[in-house]
Amino acid sequence: MSDTMTLPPQHQARQPGSEAAMQPQPISEPRPSPAQGRRKLENKVALITGGDSGIGRAVAQAYAVEGAKVFIVYLDEHEDAQETARLLAETGGECRLLAGDVGSEAFCKQAVASAIAAFGKLDILVNNAGWQQPCPSIEKLTEAQLEKTFRTNIFSMFFMVKAALPYLVAGARIINTASVTAYKGSPQLLDYSATKGAIVAFTRSLAQQLVKDEIHVNAVAPGPIWTPLIPATFTEEQVAHFGSNVPMQRPGQPNEVAPAYVFLASDGASYMSGQVLHPNGGEVVNS
Repeated sequence: MSDTMTLPPQHQARQPGSEAAMQPQPISEPRPSPAQGRRKLENKVALITGGDSGIGRAVAQAYAVEGAKVFIVYLDEHEDAQETARLLAETGGECRLLAGDVGSEAFCKQAVASAIAAFGKLDILVNNAGWQQPCPSIEKLTEAQLEKTFRTNIFSMFFMVKAALPYLVAGARIINTASVTAYKGSPQLLDYSATKGAIVAFTRSLAQQLVKDEIHVNAVAPGPIWTPLIPATFTEEQVAHFGSNVPMQRPGQPNEVAPAYVFLASDGASYMSGQVLHPNGGEVVNS
């Protein structure tokens, strides 16, 4: 851990954390750019898991600005989810919300069915929901935590894709959230890092399986991003120095990651599948 302080010390006692309680607030509004407003996703429908806050909220906002209708799945962070819906409404975006556990295959089927009922089709599936809990030693890693981490982070992607596939047609996009920990590892997040490595392999394998159907499967592997998962995971001191070890010496904001998801969902990524993008503050990883 670097001596550089990047954030005010803070900790939240409950996973996966509340965005409303964070200081400073993460920045999720789309970053101004010459390309903004070109409506790259006009008439598209996107389902985003973990879309209530953090990276998911920023992706939802960016998609709405680009013309997509958004169906957001989240666990139980109702305040954050309602705020995301309000932010999308401000930009004229259409949004629906559904609370539930993506670790349940039955719920994933319900989520996809609800998105189809709301908007009539599905063009983009963003598997973004995630959970992490530090554990100093594999000897202390319980069966319950191991199952929860894998069920939330990677089982959910199998469940969501299985439920969505009957509705996805040529040109559809599946975008999975991996992590820099898939490449660097993390001694405190052994189970989480293992799921993120699995997500990379899942992305590459599923891309090969679905290429014949012209369905594109890619992933984004963020580095240290200021989301509710951070104060809900780490101690006050760790939060205070979060992101200081990357070359840019700061954590990234959710809206610095969202453009990668826009690109992968757009026609600009028409010749990409099985790939991973790395918004991580300048860390070089073997991709």
